Amino acid sequence: MKRSRRTKIVATLGPASESPEMIAKLFQAGADVFRINMSHLDRAKLPERIEVIRTIEREAKRPIGILVDLQGPKLRLGTFVDTAAELENGQSFVLDSDPTPGDVHRCYLPHPEILSALEPQHAILIDDGKLRLVVTEVSEGRAVTRVEVGGRISNRKGVSLPHTVVPLPAMTEKDRADLDAGLAAGADWIAVSFVQRPEDVAEVKKVAAGRALVMAKIEKPQALTRLDEIIEISDGIMVARGDLGVEMPLEQVPGVQKRITRGARRLGKPVVVATQMLESMITAPVPTRAEVSDVATAVYEGADAVMLSAESAAGAFPVEAISTMSRIAEQVERDALYWSILTAQRTGPEATASDAIAAAAHQIVEALDLRAIMAWTHSGSTVQRLARSRPNASVIALTPKRETARRLTMVWGTHPIVTKDASDIDDMAFRAAKFAVRERFAELGDRVIVVAGVPFGIPGATNMVRIAFVTREHAEQA
Repeated sequence: MKRSRRTKIVATLGPASESPEMIAKLFQAGADVFRINMSHLDRAKLPERIEVIRTIEREAKRPIGILVDLQGPKLRLGTFVDTAAELENGQSFVLDSDPTPGDVHRCYLPHPEILSALEPQHAILIDDGKLRLVVTEVSEGRAVTRVEVGGRISNRKGVSLPHTVVPLPAMTEKDRADLDAGLAAGADWIAVSFVQRPEDVAEVKKVAAGRALVMAKIEKPQALTRLDEIIEISDGIMVARGDLGVEMPLEQVPGVQKRITRGARRLGKPVVVATQMLESMITAPVPTRAEVSDVATAVYEGADAVMLSAESAAGAFPVEAISTMSRIAEQVERDALYWSILTAQRTGPEATASDAIAAAAHQIVEALDLRAIMAWTHSGSTVQRLARSRPNASVIALTPKRETARRLTMVWGTHPIVTKDASDIDDMAFRAAKFAVRERFAELGDRVIVVAGVPFGIPGATNMVRIAFVTREHAEQA
């Protein structure tokens, strides 16, 4: 199945899309990667959910990526005597370590690490930012706050800390168990929630040990202070705009999105833009004009993928949401302005053989106006370097490793194919041209670029670029 767009689509699975029939429809509509949110899925059901996707993959004979999203540390209040209280602007309100149910004056905060990390003037946001408290005084096991934005505060509401670096472990016990389950079931990507520092990603990568790639979700302002380090250590980045918009001023989020997207592209790491992209399609069959522009902006910016959350997980129109997002991306990619923006953002190659080969391939594409780059790869790193410069040609990844093909479904402009490794240079060029015809990226008489490493079978040894002509023999064998 050939997609007519370069930008990938990540679809979140949930109550509206958990049946095998619906997952198959979402794939047909354009989903390239399926996200499984462990905040809402029983761990025992994870292997079954992944096997459903793998069955669809076998039937479609196309690699499908699976992203397992870890919940991360959820910070919540304790309970109240009457389940809730009404806070007034300007009043004093205390958060403490006393587990007694709270009232209008105080509440239990079952996170001693927060109470010890808070400082005067730090903001505390409750219930996705609906209430805002500012710390005025701290002592052991107790923080006195002033209510800046009041309202109804109730049992177990979420707590956000935009100014506080909380010394929490990168993974909770639940996350560790979910990670083990995801790796055992064959997840391709693991998403780490509430990343604050590169060490949070390093801990997950150590456990994953190469069995899956690790994506850092940027959803806390603290992560921005060490953004380059986080991108460097991660295999991919997600711009989680929902939580970012809670913990920092909303008007700053678009600029942060561009900063993250460009930083990830500069380092050749896949970047996903997520949250509320087609929010109105949870209940409506068509999006708002503003939502269409939002998706288009992410595509124009060169994001590797755009993601649907509740729209596909719990909405009334999951298939329509996927197809709408796909049409938006296709339209943007037909716009001449799209390519001028990508070209303007392009960075020069690094002093490595892979980057030198990628730069040469890109120049050949532009000089000869070619449609396809055929890249033989083991780990997928060469393909990511090719995609980094956003060539105006599809990158067909030929790999003997199925897990590599699945991981590359997250990468811009990449069409992964699982095939046995090349036996020699002639076999490499012949089968590359044959696959270009079979997958409808080239026709008789066309030329394609072939990128590979010699000797064959050695990861990271990309050192050759070749131009191959599509002959009648290629077309007949395709």
